[in-house]
Amino acid sequence: MKKFIAIVFAAVYLVACGPSQKVTSSWKSPEIPNKKYNSVFIMAMIENQSARNIIETDLANAATAKGLKVYKSTEHFAPNFKQGNLPGKQEIIDKVRSLGCEALMTVALVDKTSETRYVPGTATYMPYGSYGYGWGGYYGYGMSTYNPGYYTTDKTYFVESHIFDVESEKMIWSAQSEAYNPSSISKFSRDYTTVLADRISKDLAIK
Repeated sequence: MKKFIAIVFAAVYLVACGPSQKVTSSWKSPEIPNKKYNSVFIMAMIENQSARNIIETDLANAATAKGLKVYKSTEHFAPNFKQGNLPGKQEIIDKVRSLGCEALMTVALVDKTSETRYVPGTATYMPYGSYGYGWGGYYGYGMSTYNPGYYTTDKTYFVESHIFDVESEKMIWSAQSEAYNPSSISKFSRDYTTVLADRISKDLAIK
């Protein structure tokens, strides 16, 4: 019985402490231009202006740390990125070219799923020395150490990122990732930047 309980606690620990975000797949073009990229335009295609700014800033900081000259869409396009108010694709590429950017990086939330699950209650068992309590003492102690179960909703966000060569307008890299129950947009953005930068470093020889 003790061994079984240890296994259960170990499983719960691994789930709770496992990575909340990961890149599930990536792709790179077999025809990546043989040139060094020195600048990038970053565009988070997200309606929420605050989230868009946080994500672009974190990605921009990571790119700047690698020596790239970075431009953010929040500095060059209207804050309202809702359907029907999006800049046209030609308008975007013209702006990127006018800035002298060589690469265009986009980030978009493509899907979200929700799943409700029941979290069982927990109880702290009375020590052996406590046996012999009367009903009143036992009941009061038992109720004070019992935490009732509850329902919670898990959310998984699916995000895609693409990198385009501005001169040819061809996609040279793409990645899909999942974020599980992010506690805040800031935490999501930091984790996303970390996993994305790691995968780009592994997939591409772009400095």
